[in-house]
Parts: sequence; structure tokens; C-alpha cells
Amino acid sequence: MAPGVAPRARRRVRGTPLAGAPARSAEDWWWDRLAPSGSGYHLLQADSMLLVLPTLGPARARAQRRAARRGRRLRPPASRPAEAKAKPRTSPAPAPQQGPDPGWGDRIPVEILLRIFGLLVEANGPMPFLGRAARVCRRWHEAASQPALWHTLTLSPPLAGRPAKGGAKAEKKLLASLEWLIPNRFSQLQRLTLIHWKSQVHPVLKGSCCPQLQVLEVSTGINHNITPLQLPVEALQKGCPQLQVLRLLNLMWLPKPSGRAVTPGPGFPSLEELCLASSTCNFVSNEVLDRLLHGSPNLRLLDLRGCARITPAGLHDLPCQELEQLHLGLYGMSDRLTLAKEGSPLLTQKWCHTLQELDLSGQGFSEKDLEQALAAFSGTPEGSHPALCSLNLRGTQVTPSTVSSVISSCPGLLYLNLESCRCLPRGLKRAYRGPGEVQWCLEQLLTSLPSVS
Repeated sequence: MAPGVAPRARRRVRGTPLAGAPARSAEDWWWDRLAPSGSGYHLLQADSMLLVLPTLGPARARAQRRAARRGRRLRPPASRPAEAKAKPRTSPAPAPQQGPDPGWGDRIPVEILLRIFGLLVEANGPMPFLGRAARVCRRWHEAASQPALWHTLTLSPPLAGRPAKGGAKAEKKLLASLEWLIPNRFSQLQRLTLIHWKSQVHPVLKGSCCPQLQVLEVSTGINHNITPLQLPVEALQKGCPQLQVLRLLNLMWLPKPSGRAVTPGPGFPSLEELCLASSTCNFVSNEVLDRLLHGSPNLRLLDLRGCARITPAGLHDLPCQELEQLHLGLYGMSDRLTLAKEGSPLLTQKWCHTLQELDLSGQGFSEKDLEQALAAFSGTPEGSHPALCSLNLRGTQVTPSTVSSVISSCPGLLYLNLESCRCLPRGLKRAYRGPGEVQWCLEQLLTSLPSVS
């Protein structure tokens, strides 16, 4: 408010008309409409401003008493004895004692708070909102502690992308917080995502208090100097029996040795997706894969890109019979490894009736082996067609006759990658997207010369 206006500002409290007071103005009439008798508001007026402000009960009572005393002092002296004879003057009744206002937050039912918190958690996740809301008051703490709000959680270390100064202390504090959250908040956790985690993730994956967990995803950035992670496979299987999706992305990890006296775990009976994709070669072997999937008959997606130690024989022994997506691509590492040259027919003969996506990029299978493997898609019963819609043969030794055969047998093929295939004619070594481009590739293959440039 401007300095010139402040001296003219005055506070007017609504009360009964006083004897000898001037006539009521339009402003008083509007005040009666805005703050009727008994309301807890007062009026703050200036030349160009009118504020209706709330006030507490005791302050309202004191203002009324001050207004009454001011009115009695303004009355004519002759009227005071008559009023005293007619009605003896009594002291005003003391105002009722009121305790401190606990705040509106304590007056909201817990059920309403859960609805409000649920909307915020759905939009932004439970952290850090629920941790901060729990510090407001006891009722908010009770609402924020409900496990029903902790269904989906995404966590990342606070030092991701920052200098390593004080990193050990910060990691220790973060892990201590997680060790408290897991038994106290994660009883109904269904989805847990850990981003930019490295070797310190193994205390989080103990899995002893997440019986409802369905999706577990752990990922980190591309860093060749990270320490290998030890994953407690059997403990995770016992603690997360309802796990459906397990993704360990770009991690240099080692399974914790089972030992001779340790019995195999119960497996993941509900697991439908396992992703161990990595940009570098990891240490996942057939024995590790069997420990993970020996109890997973419902597996639909298996992503082993970068897992160069997995062999077709190890995949053939898995209990899943209806695999839909199989990714075995090796990107940027096949030149440094000794790869298997035989065994690809074991994969297609087992899953040719259900496979929708197949990735063999960078694998070292021979021409004859690939021909036998892809011929499995043309051996389906009469009247039915394979479900294959995506095929990645980048960098393999596939021949033109093999490619034309698989295109003719799979009319639903929508993606075909033939980049860097040395046995194919020039001009056809590229990726084809859509049925039009795939059919064009078939026509070019059928009309091409048998000699390979």
C-alpha cells in the first residue's frame, strides 16, 4: 500500500447500530451481506481497497467489547444514569477458552488423504513426495505410510553424473534408507526401477520383503570400469515369487555362486520377460540361465543381447515352450570372440510356431546351419503361417536362397535386416521395413544372378 494511503486505512468491526451514530451507508449494507452476524471475519478498508479477513474467535470477542466500550463513551451523559437505573451494569462474560488450532491437515480424514496422495503418487511417483508429507503431522504420516501408495517406485543414486567427492558416505546413507524402506513400505510394491545403479545394488536385490513385486528393472550407464555385480538368484526367487518381468540392463554382473550345499531355488513361476541385454560382453552362461529360468514355463520374451557365452544347446533345454521374442544379437563384439558355428536349428525347431521376433545379428553360424534353421518356418502345417514378423540377420552368413525362402514362408514379415551380410548381392544389404519393402527384396532376390559379387 502506498504511504499516502496507509494513514487513511482503518479497521471497522461490524456491530449493532449505536445511538447517535450517523446513518448507515451503502458500504455498511454490503458489509452485512458479506459478514453477517456471528461470522468470524473483520473488515479492513482503505480508499481503494476492501479486504474481508478471517479472525479467531477470541480476537473477535475482544473487538466487540472494545467497540461496545467506545460506544458507551460517545453517548450523552444524561442517558447514562437512566440506563444504570433501568439495567445494572454487569461485567461482560468471559470468552470461552479455546485451545490452539491443530490445523486443517489434522481435520481431513485419512481416507480422503489417501485419495489425494494417490493422485499425486500416480502422477509423480511416491518419492520424494511421501517422504516429505510424512513429516507434516501425525495424520499425514499415517496416510503416507500406507503400503497401498507404494506400488511403483523409481530410484536413482543422488550422485549420478556428479563428482565422486563424498560418494561413499552418500551411498551408505542411501542404502541405509533402502534397508529401512524395504521391510516397512515395500510389502505391496509391484514395480521397482533402479536407474544408474552399479555394484552397490546387491543389498537392494535381496528380495526378502517384496512378495507382490512383479517388475524389477536395474539399469546403468555405459561404463567399462564398473565392478561386476553379484546377484543373489535364489534369494530373489524366494523373496519375489510373483515376479513377471526381470530386466538387468547394461550391467556387468555375476551370479552369486550357489555352492555345493545350496539347493536350487524355486525359480520364477510367473516370469514372462527376462532381459539381460548389455553393450559389453558379460559373464552369463548356460548354467546361470538355467538357475534363472528352470522354473519359468510361461516365458514369452528372452533378450540375451551381449551374452556371448550362451549356446543354442543351453537355450534348447529351457522349460518354456511358447517363446515369442528371442534376441541373441552381438553388436560390436563378434570380431573378438570365438562364436559357435552350429546349433541354430535347435532354436527354430523348438519355437518356430510361436516366434514373432528373432534376432541373430552378429552370430557366427555357417551358411548351411542358417539354411536348416530358417527352413523350420516353411515346415508349418498346411493352412497355417508362421507368426514371425521381425527377423534380424545383420552380419550373418545367410545366402540369397535362404532369405527368399523365409520371406515366401512368412507373409507377415514386417522387418528384415540384411545389413553387412557378405553372401548377398550388392544393393540388398540393408534393412527393410514394411510389407512393401520386404516383397521388393524378395523380387530382387529371385531375379538376381546366382553369382555373388
